[in-house]
Amino acid sequence: MIKEVRIGLERQNFIRQVRNIGIIAHIDAGKTTTTERALYYTGLTHRIGEVHDGEATMDWMQQEKERGITITSAATTCFWNDHLINIIDTPGHVDFTIEVERSLRVLDGAIGIFCAVGGVQPQSEAVWRQADHYKVPRISFINKMDRMGADFHHVLAQLRDKLGARPVPLQIPLGKEDKFAGVIDLIKMKAIVFDESSNGAKFSCIPIPDEYSSIAHKYRDILLEGLSDIDDNLMEIYLSGAHIDEQFIKDIIRRGTIELSLTPVLCGSAFKNKGIQPLLDAVVDYLPSPKDVGGVKGKTPDGGGDDIRMPTDDEAFSALAFKVMNDPYVGQLTFIRVYSGVLHSGDAIYNSNNLKKERIGRLVRMYANKREDVDAIYAGDIAAILGLKNTITGQSLSDHKRPIVLESMDFPDPVISIAIEPKSKADHERLGMALSRLAIEDPSFKVYSDTDTGDTLISGMGELHLEVIVDRLTREFNVEANIGTPQVAYKETITRGADANVKYAKQTGGHGQYAHVVLKIEPMAAGSGFEFVNRITGGDIPREYIPAVKKGIEAAAALGPVAGYPVVDVRAILYDGSYHEVDSSELAFKVAGAMAFKDALKKASPILLEPIMDVEVVSPEVYIGNIISDISSRRGKILGMDTHRDVRVVAAQVPLAEMFGYATILRSISQGRATYTMQVSYYEHVPVNISENLKVLRGRR
Repeated sequence: MIKEVRIGLERQNFIRQVRNIGIIAHIDAGKTTTTERALYYTGLTHRIGEVHDGEATMDWMQQEKERGITITSAATTCFWNDHLINIIDTPGHVDFTIEVERSLRVLDGAIGIFCAVGGVQPQSEAVWRQADHYKVPRISFINKMDRMGADFHHVLAQLRDKLGARPVPLQIPLGKEDKFAGVIDLIKMKAIVFDESSNGAKFSCIPIPDEYSSIAHKYRDILLEGLSDIDDNLMEIYLSGAHIDEQFIKDIIRRGTIELSLTPVLCGSAFKNKGIQPLLDAVVDYLPSPKDVGGVKGKTPDGGGDDIRMPTDDEAFSALAFKVMNDPYVGQLTFIRVYSGVLHSGDAIYNSNNLKKERIGRLVRMYANKREDVDAIYAGDIAAILGLKNTITGQSLSDHKRPIVLESMDFPDPVISIAIEPKSKADHERLGMALSRLAIEDPSFKVYSDTDTGDTLISGMGELHLEVIVDRLTREFNVEANIGTPQVAYKETITRGADANVKYAKQTGGHGQYAHVVLKIEPMAAGSGFEFVNRITGGDIPREYIPAVKKGIEAAAALGPVAGYPVVDVRAILYDGSYHEVDSSELAFKVAGAMAFKDALKKASPILLEPIMDVEVVSPEVYIGNIISDISSRRGKILGMDTHRDVRVVAAQVPLAEMFGYATILRSISQGRATYTMQVSYYEHVPVNISENLKVLRGRR
């Protein structure tokens, strides 16, 4: 199918008909359900897969089928009105936020889906900010218009107030709740009614019913007034009362969407098969092609300068690896977004990050967990490569004659850890390999050893994240293991600056070891991480030994002085020292760097930090008193309360250490009627009494 389209169209024109989009939203807003309908109406599938039946095409993992949630982003390709649409369906649960992050990095546009009842929910805000970070143009789809309590206008206001977006409604609902029949198109000024007997495949355009005429004209004016701020010509025509051409309106909407100056808003009910075809039309009409996005910027591998690649086939090849997946049948799959050039199976390419050559095995186009072999992939494509051995998520691939390093992506730090122990010797042998492969797949999953106890610890973004990892160990890798209780991933930092002057001198006969390091450390803003600054002048320490000092400091930063947790938000400045022409070595300077950093840390009033979570609880009003009391008992701070129809929404911030097992407690105090979501907000100082207890516990271990 794809080959036929490519043959029938000249390549540079075809790239204008490509759309690389993602589906982003809060958990349970209807992302996968919407995607399943899109696949059905575009002819890619011949039956609609339902999430609640465990039969959704895009939720192919066994863990996804059982839990009814999306865990890993799945990519697929379909056609709509002679346009090729690459769709990535992303998870909505905060534990799998890395899947959203790496998908948005390589996409040209996105559909933000919002529940017509729940509105803009916490994870909606998080994924919207991620899209803002990568400057991804979006259209919004207000889903579940058939649900009791659906309120299109309330969600529209939340898009503006909570997200800071500039929503421009292109549709309004025709009916609501169980009377929802379709949508009113504010550009055509027609009502679109969907035929339920055909699963929404058939629909008709009819005149707007009289009872909706007034509100339709009101929102048509809102649409035109919003567009008038973007285009002066439209403003003049609108104010004159003259007829405005439909295509002219669409062109302005497209321009405003791509420039991020507005967000088109549509509505419907994916589960009831209403509103999906107009949504697909909007993807084609308003979201950008790779050509619209333009050239991708990068740097030469030696850091010598900037470079740019235009989205054409005759440019040098460049691509970004955004996901690695282990397939039990074919081995490692590396998902890539091609930004320029053409790649054929059998070609040799260059990893610009690790400076290694890779040989291409097979090229495949993905349809969730199914594959189609292709001979070549082109600028603008999203596909997967079989056979790469030295490429991980975030690395750049390019032509070895003209290498380029593209901007990678941000990987969140884990916030929770558990100890894992194999049940048998055979399990022990398999465990290391399995954990290594899972860590390559998921950059937000970490594996390390506790130096005090020798335990193997696995760290992730939350209890569900680690639960899924352990489940995959058993099912995919046949590893049985005992699991410890969850532990918070604390961090350490300093509250003031300090200096250290350390000489490391060791004489063992023959050549000795000598290194002299003088450094100072100073606190940085929260979330800054770690920074090493070299201010050596005049050759006090030879240039070739500076990286060794940095390595020593980084190694020491992994075990803080308070309770052995990683040290963050610290700047280490190396400004003096000395060396010996015979006895100095890289090893000596690495040891001296570590010793000096540890010495400075002890003088800098180190403290413990703990992750604070943004928590939102939705509950009937009758249970709110007990819920607030329980949050307060967990060292939580109530930020505010809101009322949405017959429920109350409580916003709070609570230390992660106090939230283990909260789901069970909340079910108990609300008779199962309250729900909650949480995500990492920031790190905060641990109170002194709790900090002392943690020191004692770490000491016992």
